Amino acid sequence: MSESENTLTHFNQQGEAHMVDIGNKDITKRIAVTEGRILMKAETLQHILEGNNKKGDVLGIARIAGIMGAKKTPDLIPLCHPLSLTHVDITLETQLEPPAVYCKTEVATSGKTGVEMEALNATQVALLTIYDMCKAVDKGMVIDGVRLLKKTGGKSGTWEVDS
Repeated sequence: MSESENTLTHFNQQGEAHMVDIGNKDITKRIAVTEGRILMKAETLQHILEGNNKKGDVLGIARIAGIMGAKKTPDLIPLCHPLSLTHVDITLETQLEPPAVYCKTEVATSGKTGVEMEALNATQVALLTIYDMCKAVDKGMVIDGVRLLKKTGGKSGTWEVDS
């Protein structure tokens, strides 16, 4: 690992937080893939599967919320650069054992900085939306395992989680 890869880039030489200067970086296609899940009671999952939640289509609304979350990331994470996203795909899959909804997100852009934060934020917001829509029947749901699976593009190239 080079010295530049082993340094916290959001701090200047005086140790103060700052937005990283990306002006001299190359524009490349950048993709980030993240995952997470929300664990719940079997009855809660049944409500989702039957589509009888009083607030509406849980998975459809969560998908839209996740897309909105990706687009709003620089409004929430202070040192993130505003990016022009070219693609956001959120896949939500129900799982019977243990009862859960699994979320996989892919975010892409052509730019000078990566989209990891946008993908992580999208996954979190999608899962939080499921919590919000189902909390009346299950306040004990747990959001779990949110992480980066893969990123591509930029000077550092491709990175993938060790399985």
